[in-house]
Amino acid sequence: MKKIAFTGGGSAGHVVPNLSLISEILASGEADVCYFGSNGIEKSLVERLRIPYYQTECPKLVRGKSFSALRKNLKIPCLLKKAVKHAEIGLKTFAPDVVFSKGGYVALPVVLAARRLKIPCLTHESDFSPGLANKLIAKKCERVLTSFPETADKFKNGKYTGAPVRRELFGYSKAESARKFSAPTDKKTLLVFGGGSGSAAINEALRESLPTLCKKYFVLHICGKGNVVESNLKNYRQEEFVADMGAAYALSDMVIARAGAGTVFEILALKKPALLIPLEGQTRGDQKENARYFEKKGLCRVLKQSELYRLEAAIDECFSDEGLKERLAVSDFVCGNSNILHEIRKFL
Repeated sequence: MKKIAFTGGGSAGHVVPNLSLISEILASGEADVCYFGSNGIEKSLVERLRIPYYQTECPKLVRGKSFSALRKNLKIPCLLKKAVKHAEIGLKTFAPDVVFSKGGYVALPVVLAARRLKIPCLTHESDFSPGLANKLIAKKCERVLTSFPETADKFKNGKYTGAPVRRELFGYSKAESARKFSAPTDKKTLLVFGGGSGSAAINEALRESLPTLCKKYFVLHICGKGNVVESNLKNYRQEEFVADMGAAYALSDMVIARAGAGTVFEILALKKPALLIPLEGQTRGDQKENARYFEKKGLCRVLKQSELYRLEAAIDECFSDEGLKERLAVSDFVCGNSNILHEIRKFL
C-alpha cells in the first residue's frame, strides 16, 4: 500500500483543507495516510480520523519589533533544527511515498526533513499572496499548487489547481436544514461566523443590530466557544460551533464571514452571496487581498472591520444585489480536490 504524509497547521485554515483531501483518500482506500503537526488545533481536528499522528514542536515567527518578539525569534534556528530532526524520525517510521503540505509554520520542519530523506513534497498555497512557510519551502517541493491562477505565476514550479473544499458540504436540502436548526420557512436566513474561535468584533456588531435584523431575517450565528450570550430574541439562533457546516450553508441565503481562503472558496463553490469582513491588524494582510480579489470580480461584497457600524445597511445591500447572485451562478471557482489529488497520485 502506498503512503502519503500530510502536514500543515497553526490555524484551522491550514488543516481543514487537508482533511477534505484525506477523507477522499481514505474513502477510496488507495493509500495509507498519516499527519505531522504540533500540539495545536490540527491535533484535535485530525484525531477524529484515527490515523497516525506525529507530533513535532515547530518554532513560529513572532511578528512585530518588540524586544520580546526579537528574543523569541532569535531562538528559531536552534528550535527549527531540533524540529527537523524530530520530523525525520517520524518520516523514517511511516516511510511515505510523498509529503503533502498545506503550509503554515507547522509544515516547515516536515518538508525540510523530507527533503533530507529524498521524499518528494508538494505544497499548496490557499491565499492570493503566498505565506512565509510556502515561500521558504517552495524550492524544496516538486510543485507549489495554488488556489488562485495568478499565484501560480509567482513560483517557477507553481501550478493552479483550485482550492481544496470539503465535499461533505454539498448535497444538503434546505428544508432538512431548516428543521435541523428550527428555522422559519417564511424568512431568509443569514449565516454569520467569524472563524474557528469566533470574532469578538463581528459578534458585537451583529448583536447590536439583531433587534432590527431579526424582524427581516432568521439569523444563524456561530459565535465561537464561550461566546454564547443569553437571548430570547425570536428568529435568532446562536451556536458555539457547528460540526455540520453543510447544513448551515444549505440553510443560508447569505453568509457573513471573515475572508480566510478556505472559507471564501467554500462560499464560492456553494454559490452563496457573501459579505466578507477581512481580519485587520493581526495578519500579513492575506484576508484583505483575498476579499479584494473577489470583490473586483463582483463575486462578493466587502465591509471593512472599521466600518462595522454600518453592518445592518451592508447586509440589506448584499441581499438586494441581484447582479451578485447572477455572477456567482456562472462563476468557475469550484472545488479543486480532483486536480490536487491528481498531482499527489503522480508520486504513488
